[in-house]
Amino acid sequence: MMMKKIKVYMYIRVSTSMQVDGYSLDAQKEKIRKYADAFDYEIVGEYEDAGKSGKSIAGRAEFKKMLEDIEANKDGVSYVLVFKLSRFGRNAADVLNSLQLMQDFGVNLICVEDGIDSSKDAGKLMISVLSAVAEIERENILVQTMEGRKQKAREGKWNGGFSPYGYKLVNGRLEIEEQEAEAIRIIFDKYANTELGSNGIAKYLAQQGINKIARQNGSNTMFDAHLIRTILENPVYCGKIAFGRRKKEKIIGTRDEYHLVKQDDYMLCDGIHEAIIDMDVWETVQEKRKEMAKKYEHVNKGKDERIHLLSGLLRCPVCGAGMYGNKSIKNRNGKHYKDYYYYGCKHRRNTRGHSCAFSKQLQEEKMDNAVAEVISRLVSNPKFADMMQKKINMKVDTTEIETEIANIQKQLGQYIGTKRSLEKQIDNLDVEDRHYDRKLSDLQDRLDKMYDNIDDAEKSIAVCKDRKKAIEAEKLTGDNIYKVLIYFDKLYAVMEDADKRNLLTTLIDEIQVYEEERSNGQWLKSISFNLPIIENDMDLSLDKGSHVEVIIMMQYCGKEKN
Repeated sequence: MMMKKIKVYMYIRVSTSMQVDGYSLDAQKEKIRKYADAFDYEIVGEYEDAGKSGKSIAGRAEFKKMLEDIEANKDGVSYVLVFKLSRFGRNAADVLNSLQLMQDFGVNLICVEDGIDSSKDAGKLMISVLSAVAEIERENILVQTMEGRKQKAREGKWNGGFSPYGYKLVNGRLEIEEQEAEAIRIIFDKYANTELGSNGIAKYLAQQGINKIARQNGSNTMFDAHLIRTILENPVYCGKIAFGRRKKEKIIGTRDEYHLVKQDDYMLCDGIHEAIIDMDVWETVQEKRKEMAKKYEHVNKGKDERIHLLSGLLRCPVCGAGMYGNKSIKNRNGKHYKDYYYYGCKHRRNTRGHSCAFSKQLQEEKMDNAVAEVISRLVSNPKFADMMQKKINMKVDTTEIETEIANIQKQLGQYIGTKRSLEKQIDNLDVEDRHYDRKLSDLQDRLDKMYDNIDDAEKSIAVCKDRKKAIEAEKLTGDNIYKVLIYFDKLYAVMEDADKRNLLTTLIDEIQVYEEERSNGQWLKSISFNLPIIENDMDLSLDKGSHVEVIIMMQYCGKEKN
């Protein structure tokens, strides 16, 4: 009588389309199939996660589906076959938790290449050890990368990335770019020797026709106040190399989420590059920055914390920039009379190296009330509820970001492979070779560059993942939007200003206004909403016969769907 074959699942994960551990995707599958044939196993299901990281099970749809099928006893399998344990996962907790879940349903794990069978006494112990090693190796890469960058800083070398404005990179070394450096000298001189602040310097440069040269890390040709503050605080211009000015810190309550935090205490080393400004000027500027910070703190102590509901949502009819809330103090007979709140174009005072001729001040209360009225009219429209119900099931599309992450992870894998190869070459160098020192130096420089590349790739992946999470987090479900809007009038009337602001910024993409107030007192021209509700524009009639065009933007993931 022929014995019934043992049923198994095959799981394949590839973080890149490149070969993994010397085997292509097809070669891995073939090796697993040969193993199954040798032990008379029947592969009844294949699960493949392409372009997915093993750092966690999050985002691995096929892996999760496999676990669900095991829980449901869909095919009555006894084993899951994987090429290597690292393909199953690289996070020790995830590996052990997933394995425990499988074993709860009588399913064990076999790692073909590693020779591990979790049903054997030593199998689970080996899995615990190897999965922990994989996670430690990933952490070590980060540590080694940071140590390599720290050592470069100690040696006064540039730590990678685009060169700061005023310098160019020549064979990895900073050299002064005179076309750019002249503006840097003017910025430091004006800040140190005049009463001008960063906004005043931005205006001065614009008036003098001194523009920023566009390059790969900045296409804006204007010196805005933010850029000037960044330049004034960067010690590279006085011949120093800083390390650790911003530190990646773990977000409390998460496992793999980090954010950059500005540090007061950081490493500062003498650079091998030439300074653009001398140390006396640098120290004068830093002292003035400290004094200005104290002055600003004093001026703003007890400052009105009013929340301007439409800041950034209103668009200037002339330059298209955001309009922001401001306060003007009205005096009568030399005494404070009242505070006047209004919205104005952020460029009208040339605060960021730009200028705009639209100088109108739009009364804040009037604009806030007009927008609230438009939303109220919108939700009371009889067509609104029907169209809402048809659109509430739209889903977020993050395919483009996931593809970008996969491509960067592919590049990261290549960098890590090259790094390991360089390390082996260094280990295999013959100390008796008369060119030993030169070869070692050359290989070490290349290794340092690989560490830079790995670090940049890791940061890019983190940024992409943050973008994806932001997209998913910012998406309100259709049901929640519907409930908020149905009861908008009642809710809005009792909301705190902070809650009103959050609601409006969630619902509204932008608000267009006329250049001149209409004869009926109306400023509103159109409102574009971020709601997946209505495909056609609506023209709402307000009081006094005025009309506002309401544009419902089909916006998800930063894309418009028309």
